Amino acid sequence: MADQIRLTQLAHGGGCACKIPPGDLEEMVRGLTGVTWDSLLVGLDDGDDAAAVRIEGGRAVLSTADFFTPVVDDAYDWGRIAATNALSDIYAMGGRPVLAINLLGWPREVLPRELASEVLRGGLDVAREAGCPLAGGHSIDSPEPTYGLAVTGIGEPGRLMRNDAAEAGLPISLTKPIGVGVLNNRHKATGEVFGPAIEVMTQLNAAASEAALAAGIKAATDVTGFGLLGHLHKMARASGVTAVLDRRAVPVLDGVRESMADGFVPGGSRRNLDWVRPHLQADGVDDLELVLLADAQTSGGLLVAGEIPGAPVIGELVPAYADGATIAVR
Repeated sequence: MADQIRLTQLAHGGGCACKIPPGDLEEMVRGLTGVTWDSLLVGLDDGDDAAAVRIEGGRAVLSTADFFTPVVDDAYDWGRIAATNALSDIYAMGGRPVLAINLLGWPREVLPRELASEVLRGGLDVAREAGCPLAGGHSIDSPEPTYGLAVTGIGEPGRLMRNDAAEAGLPISLTKPIGVGVLNNRHKATGEVFGPAIEVMTQLNAAASEAALAAGIKAATDVTGFGLLGHLHKMARASGVTAVLDRRAVPVLDGVRESMADGFVPGGSRRNLDWVRPHLQADGVDDLELVLLADAQTSGGLLVAGEIPGAPVIGELVPAYADGATIAVR
């Protein structure tokens, strides 16, 4: 019976597409920014991937949490994807995860316990791959299934990669293709399984993070629920630059454009574009192409201000445009 249950049908959204829209979220936290602590290195102000504090011994402790509703029907794969996504926040800051705990919401009267065990097993296997102990956590009886991790990492204060450290003159690189939001939307509607999308979502960003640190990268983020355009906008805005994006250089998973033409476009991707559009120059660019660039990703790649081996260059950072545009799509 468990293998006949479609987890995606039990959630109103899936993966990072179920995030609160970026505009709404910024309104919610607007009065909470500007808080200072002597030990705080990175806080809420620029929407970085993790918080960071300086501790004794000259180290930085990083902390993050990420959880979401099912993005695929297979319980084990969902656990793997959710854990990979949560660990990514630490890698995006240039840190190394050292401890994680489970965050689980489970509709006990609807779903069997063995499915929850499969979700947790997927998370554990990814944590093992990352060399990060996964121990304990917290669970609740929830109307919708949710799963993720709270993760603690460590890093060097002077080598943290931040949203606000991008500089004009640097190239922009992306370490994973986009389009998983569209394919997950199709999976939810039809049950079709897209192996390459699962492979992308379960690929740790550890190697990309190490390569970025080795290259002296100062600014990076991971591309998740706000889409490539949304996360690029946040980085450019925080850094006081404009990003010129070459849309033809952005890697896209096979089948994504065909799926969009068939109508499988997540609502979260359209909301992302609506949020970014006032800050966007995109004369002559088809709206569907812009929606793709704003596609809500789950466990996406690192977006890097600089160049690292194996990652395509998708644009460049330039001095801020006079009209206030943070992104120009070419």
